[in-house]
Amino acid sequence: MIRVSHGYSRPKGRKATVTGDWRGPAVGLWEGRGSINGLIYIRGQHEDFDDWANAGASGWSYDNILPAFRRIERFSGGDDDYHGRSGALSVSELRNDHPLCTAWVGAAKDFGLPQNADFNGATTYGAGRYQLTLGRRLRASAAAAFLRPALKRSNLSLATNAHVTRVLIEGGRAVGVEWIHNGKVAKARASREVILSAGSLQTPQILQLSGIGPAELLRSLDIPVLVDAPEVGGNLQDHYQMRVVLELNDDRSLNIDVRRPLKLAEMGLDWLLRGRGPLTVGAGQVGGAACTKYAEGGRPDVQFNVMPLSVDKPGTPLHKFSGFTASVWQCHPKSLGDVRVTSRDPLTAPRISPRYFCESHDREVIVAGVKMLREIHQQPAFRLLWDNERTPGSACKTDEEIWDAVRTLGGTVFHQVGTCRMGSDETAVVDSSLRVNGVSGLRVVDASVMPKITSANTNAATFMIAERAAELILGTDRRHATADKN
Repeated sequence: MIRVSHGYSRPKGRKATVTGDWRGPAVGLWEGRGSINGLIYIRGQHEDFDDWANAGASGWSYDNILPAFRRIERFSGGDDDYHGRSGALSVSELRNDHPLCTAWVGAAKDFGLPQNADFNGATTYGAGRYQLTLGRRLRASAAAAFLRPALKRSNLSLATNAHVTRVLIEGGRAVGVEWIHNGKVAKARASREVILSAGSLQTPQILQLSGIGPAELLRSLDIPVLVDAPEVGGNLQDHYQMRVVLELNDDRSLNIDVRRPLKLAEMGLDWLLRGRGPLTVGAGQVGGAACTKYAEGGRPDVQFNVMPLSVDKPGTPLHKFSGFTASVWQCHPKSLGDVRVTSRDPLTAPRISPRYFCESHDREVIVAGVKMLREIHQQPAFRLLWDNERTPGSACKTDEEIWDAVRTLGGTVFHQVGTCRMGSDETAVVDSSLRVNGVSGLRVVDASVMPKITSANTNAATFMIAERAAELILGTDRRHATADKN
């Protein structure tokens, strides 16, 4: 069987299909993002996974899944019980010591957050440096760590730029997949299982196009209903962030450094000779997790992500002024959205309705998080480094004004999960072994199976899901039947 969640990442909007014959014929299809994400490797709070188990995902508590995290990791840090050191995925401590980031962590400490030396250790609470999915010099993507070594196998084939159209189902069993490649329809059949890992936005689309989804929706589009599964595409969760951008009073921002040829050459040499420096970092260098007054059970309900640079939005050029950014997102949003197909045509994009902040609690938490960031920026360790708050701006003062800035200037962190919820109840899309309810021979292995979003970046938890899926599929589940304490 194939661990297809360790997917090969391509430019946005493309899919890949793999076929193989490892311990029995199998077909897998997926879409990944590991080659373009922000590199931050953080699992989430221990309680995140206990929440999964308490919601009916038996075998997915923190105690259950920690061994899977350790098996996939090759961690460069010190020795302890939390990290693995012989896995395929390189996980590195931060290799860039930027004075502005150091000052921000000091300000967070002055504010009252404890120093956290390891967000993947005992707790995520506090402020500190992030760990990254980083090899000697290059990112440790899913493609580099897992797929490319497997491509050497004679029983594995890969088709890129292939758009999956549906899962083939006969007599209540998934028997293969169909896709479009170079304008032609292609098919592959599996004698054991089909493994669907197209992500939280396109896995439900493929299931719905295959006749597995809300019956009323499918009938309205003349899609034959094979399994009435109302929750396919529902339970959509995401992290929404708001950036606080500062204008610094010196030129140490990366906004300025990248426009200096000599500084760029220095960065390049640092990367080439030492595997260190600004070219080794991702979307965030330092950050933290904190509790607003709305936090429940002492668990952090906001996370911060800090960078010594600034942009209007991802993908746009750096600002010409010396900028600094600290963003905040809510760890546990209560608002739920959905993904729904709008046509039988598989090339027609589904309708994505995230419904951010439809719960008033979420609005209150994000506003409190922005105010908390502002307090950190006023601490002695940081206040003298900046002159002006560019975004949302010093004129934005009241809760109503902050909320208006959040809804107009904020945006997704691309952490969509939950649209094929795992659980033990009748309405769950997949069971605790990731098998799709109502169809045999079909599993979902991606972030869509998360019952609740993790409190932090979702990449690490998705790797773990793939590792757990591999042992479940192969029938080598290492957990003891009574290990789940929840």
